Amino acid sequence: MNIVGQNTTSDPEAFYESLKEKLEQTHNFPEDYLFKFIITNNQSKLTEIYRVFDGIKYTLTNRDSKNGKYTAASFNAFVLDANQVIKIYKEVGSIEGVMML
Repeated sequence: MNIVGQNTTSDPEAFYESLKEKLEQTHNFPEDYLFKFIITNNQSKLTEIYRVFDGIKYTLTNRDSKNGKYTAASFNAFVLDANQVIKIYKEVGSIEGVMML
């Protein structure tokens, strides 16, 4: 898992607990939440991310990098609470080669 801006040597559970607190302070759930990911231009990786969002109402925007090596995927998803946001990040984080913004 690679979260841009995160110190990768820190405890992931502590990171997610801190993120949950920040989400609860700054968002009024339920609401739309924007998830952004960067992956190598590989349709199977994007399909794996789609599976994480099964059963969730979302809109998707994809954009390929200038050289076509990477794809930026933005999911604007309706989430119920901070726990659901964390669950999605953890599931996408288990997919190899995905950078989360």
